[in-house]
Amino acid sequence: MANLISLGVATAFLVMIPGPNVALIVANSIRYGFRMGGITVLGTTLGVALQLAAVVAGMTALVAAAADALTWIRWAGVVYLVYLGVRTWNEPTRDLSEVVAAPAVFWRGCLIAAVNPKTLLFNAAFLPQFVVDDAGVGGQLALIAAVFLGVLLLGDMIWAMTASSARPLLDRYGSARNRLTGGFLIAAGVGLALSRR
Repeated sequence: MANLISLGVATAFLVMIPGPNVALIVANSIRYGFRMGGITVLGTTLGVALQLAAVVAGMTALVAAAADALTWIRWAGVVYLVYLGVRTWNEPTRDLSEVVAAPAVFWRGCLIAAVNPKTLLFNAAFLPQFVVDDAGVGGQLALIAAVFLGVLLLGDMIWAMTASSARPLLDRYGSARNRLTGGFLIAAGVGLALSRR
């Protein structure tokens, strides 16, 4: 039980460090509000869950070997995020009450989280540290992954709530809001570009 508490605390600290997932969550929360930010969180959580499933299933070595061959997928994600960021940066200002939610935020979040090789390899190295003994490693890893994912989901929802609470202030400064949102999207693309094995 102590290992799960340690895992929860360590994961909470990790969630406080923004990366590409958090940048996308914040950008969508500022632009579309908490509901779409929360849907983005669900998407990024699914992407991380797919990675954790690979870790738990022992496929990390296979994924690491294939990561070089799949680098183009990561770069496509980078280009897409930077494109969204530049487009948002240059958009004319609008009243936030007129902004229509983007239906693809869930899948964008899932894609960005799933194609990040840095988090996959980090999770493959991080999670096994919390295994207590050699008996039932698979079951322990599954429980550890579930705790990790739960803390991650909660932490990312806090990011979405905090960012969306800034919307009323940013509504008064429309061009600054677009630049902030665009900047976060570009930062998410740069973060994904810099993530290496």
